[in-house]
Amino acid sequence: MKMQMHTLGTAMLASLALLAAGCDQPNRSAETTGQKIDRATDKMAAATKDATAKTANAADDATVTTKVKAALFAEPGLKTLQINVDTKDAVVTLEGSVDSDTLRQRAVQIASSTNGVKQVVDKLVVKTS
Repeated sequence: MKMQMHTLGTAMLASLALLAAGCDQPNRSAETTGQKIDRATDKMAAATKDATAKTANAADDATVTTKVKAALFAEPGLKTLQINVDTKDAVVTLEGSVDSDTLRQRAVQIASSTNGVKQVVDKLVVKTS
């Protein structure tokens, strides 16, 4: 019986020692949770930054489109024509029909010289007489 008590006492002491050693270790689940929160926060920040950039680009494109339309309308030979202007990533696309090749070239020149335009895609068609 004395031997059993000694064995039981030794087992209890060993268990307590292991438990105490475990308490000294960092809480792995709290670390993992913290890391997960950090990753989620980083992803949200990146998504917000991306959405902000896309919104800014869309606003810039709308501004460029408005400027090009206003400049075309201010040009005497072009203001009565139906020229569609579309802008995507500062690339302006002109579509529609014009009365002459000279007016087509002028429309492209006006769009190209508008502030904020990187490139002009000319899809204008010269009307046949």
